[in-house]
Amino acid sequence: MTALSKEYLLLFNAVTDTERALSQLREALLEAQRQAEELFLEDESKDDPPAGS
Repeated sequence: MTALSKEYLLLFNAVTDTERALSQLREALLEAQRQAEELFLEDESKDDPPAGS
């Protein structure tokens, strides 16, 4: 088995850490989007007149 150089390991670990961080950021953004959509729909339903009026 060939030993990996320190430079390769450093780069590999940095890429792996960055991928993990980006994935967490993506999830945070998706959750913020879901919450914003829920707030929008709640506000929109308050503006609608009650049925039968």
